[in-house]
Amino acid sequence: KKGITIRLGYADFTISSCETCGFYTTKEKCVKCNGKTVSLRKISLVDAPGHESLMATMLSGAAIVDGALLLVAANEKCPQPQTKEHLMALQISGIKKVIIIQNKIDLVSREEALENHAQIKAFLAQTNYKDTPIIPLSARANVNIEALLRGIQEFIPTPKREVQKNPLMLVARSFDVNKPGVKPAQLVGGILGGTIKQGKFKVGDTIEILPGYVVEEKNKKVWKALKTTITQIFSGGVPVQEISPGGSMAIATGLDPAIVKADSLTGSLVGLPGHLPQLYSQIALDTHLLERVVGAKEESEVKPLAKNETLMLNVNSAATVGVVVDPSKKNTTCILKKPICANVGDRITISRRVGDRFRLIGYGILK
Repeated sequence: KKGITIRLGYADFTISSCETCGFYTTKEKCVKCNGKTVSLRKISLVDAPGHESLMATMLSGAAIVDGALLLVAANEKCPQPQTKEHLMALQISGIKKVIIIQNKIDLVSREEALENHAQIKAFLAQTNYKDTPIIPLSARANVNIEALLRGIQEFIPTPKREVQKNPLMLVARSFDVNKPGVKPAQLVGGILGGTIKQGKFKVGDTIEILPGYVVEEKNKKVWKALKTTITQIFSGGVPVQEISPGGSMAIATGLDPAIVKADSLTGSLVGLPGHLPQLYSQIALDTHLLERVVGAKEESEVKPLAKNETLMLNVNSAATVGVVVDPSKKNTTCILKKPICANVGDRITISRRVGDRFRLIGYGILK
């Protein structure tokens, strides 16, 4: 109702350049000289929420990207609290390639745009992103889109992919595509959407999904792995037989649609049976806390973790709640409400409740 992104959104587009004048565009014909364009690469965008109360969703999105576009409104003073928090989240998540988009330049005068640009530069100078490009544009008026496409192509190159390793998929969405009233013979199995971190999957592969689903046994909640078969693979909405790292994708499975509906398997890892990382219901972290809480209007000092404190933890595309049982800095131990599938050495972001919402306060390395 408020027009905010609550779940991660996805969009694909192709960056092309004109064979005649070199102009960057997403069109088949150059919008500058009407020349023929050649496709350079396909880009998948993950739309993460900017709203401060949806930090867990943003952190889940940060886990599956190669670079980031951070939008700053030209008609607002910079930095806004959420701008600080999101840039710190990108830094903690290990994302080095960031482009700042100074949007809404059509709503301000030239002098105001330059003043806002100076504010952005001054803000970035205090961070690890002081050399990050700032691209002024107006999305509504379609102004300077070419500069943004050029910036993405030149500043956020496609990283080298590890296609020879055992395949690993990070699940960012899961859903049921069947409409009410569909006949049983026409039912489609559950859909998992996300990205491939390494390796390759192909149609017909038997896969395992962790942490899986929860059942009650002897009045205890027990997590059980899911095993199924890939029945279809989609890249950019187009069916393919095989998929490797790069861009968003989705797989259709033989799972009961009821298991996957409403993002119930978001945060899961998918791999070949027996080749997924370890499942943890209790973790030990080497923690690194920020000096101050970012994102709140009044930045306060980050106090040490306390025993029995409840934290929000993000690793890969998963978010879980952890209760601190040992707050020591080099061996912070937490019992998890929902288990996570991760490797030793993985970076886990840590948020604590400040006021009425969780705020990013640091990260830990899984021991």
